[in-house]
Amino acid sequence: MTPRYDENDEPATVPEQLVRTHATGKARSVAEGAGDRPVLGVDTEVVLDGRVYGKPSNAEEAASMLDALAGRTHDVLSGLCLLTPGWEAVEYEVTRVTFRALTPRDIAGYLAAAEWEGRAGAYAIQGRGAALVERIEGDFLNVVGLPAALLVRLLAERMPGTYGFG
Repeated sequence: MTPRYDENDEPATVPEQLVRTHATGKARSVAEGAGDRPVLGVDTEVVLDGRVYGKPSNAEEAASMLDALAGRTHDVLSGLCLLTPGWEAVEYEVTRVTFRALTPRDIAGYLAAAEWEGRAGAYAIQGRGAALVERIEGDFLNVVGLPAALLVRLLAERMPGTYGFG
């Protein structure tokens, strides 16, 4: 289901709280239509030096983000809200990603592919964006946008036996 949630970012909000708030808002926005089924809401942001790099609004903003990330290590934070009629679990995961040094030509080529559109930090690691990355520390799927290791842990803890865990 597509969430009916408007992401309004308060400038002073710490990134960990921001991703948890957005994940919870997304999950709650569709929970009513889910019946007894569990609902999962996820929000992912890229953070460098305390600054949140969300989804760029245009190619110029995307180029600026990629230039800032080039040759540096940043955090990818994903908030996860697992919601059922009886309980709600809200957590987050962090994965560290190091970009290789990028030339203006690298950035221009990536922008031309338009893969940056709708992507936090202006890249998609599961596509051509993988060529921008030198190293990753943590859950690769978290960078894609679903903190899978965190989700599996929560399912095993909260719903043992239901999904083949526990």
